[in-house]
Amino acid sequence: MGILEAIILGIVQGLTEFLPVSSSGHLEIVKAIFGNEDVGELSMMTTVVLHFATALSTLVVFRKDVAEILKGLFQFKKNDELMFSLKIILSMIPAAFVGFFFEDVIDSFFNSQILLVGFMLLITGLILFLADKAKNTNKDVSFKNAFIIGIAQAIAILPGVSRSGATIGTSVLLGIDREKSARFSFLMVVPLIFGKIAKDLLDGGFSGENIPFLSLSLGFVAAFVTGLIACTWMISIVKKSKLSYFSIYCFIVGTIAIVWSVV
Repeated sequence: MGILEAIILGIVQGLTEFLPVSSSGHLEIVKAIFGNEDVGELSMMTTVVLHFATALSTLVVFRKDVAEILKGLFQFKKNDELMFSLKIILSMIPAAFVGFFFEDVIDSFFNSQILLVGFMLLITGLILFLADKAKNTNKDVSFKNAFIIGIAQAIAILPGVSRSGATIGTSVLLGIDREKSARFSFLMVVPLIFGKIAKDLLDGGFSGENIPFLSLSLGFVAAFVTGLIACTWMISIVKKSKLSYFSIYCFIVGTIAIVWSVV
């Protein structure tokens, strides 16, 4: 993976992480355009590093929310912050289970599987289309809803299924307010990304002679900076715009990806 490719991948990750259009799917498409021949493990590592960058940008954008949550937790009392944290933890269980027991299978999906990406983008488009028709309410995220949203996040491990699209779309279909859905969606992934990075470090996944540290570092910086801008901007878009716009985009890109793969 070259330096230019890493920077472009970082920019793509930063822009698409907060849009319901699948950042991992777009990363795989860009890799295919560049003719990226990385094996599944290295390709997956690139995806994790770039997701880590946008997870950090999420923490920066939501720093006040995170500070309030931590402050509430350290009060060791039953309060809103504790309840929210428990819901975040509950939502992590499905994705953590899939990631732990099916890691090798997941790695194989991150190897220019453009046909898979195309079909998954069509599914993302369908989820967003259905969510756009749902009635908007002021409901909060319940514990039951948190687990259901967590299942959607686990399914979104597949490249092409938008994590934010699946989680926000599922939340809206459950009747949860869009702004609350976006906030929960963006925050629920942060612990998983940090956990994945910690696991890879302990397993020695970032050690070796063939890892392009310079390219990964530049991609990380590009994703982080772009993510800071995109996160702030896209939260407003998700709240105000119709999800059908993103649905149409996913249908178009998914169709192009399928045709590209077949041809």
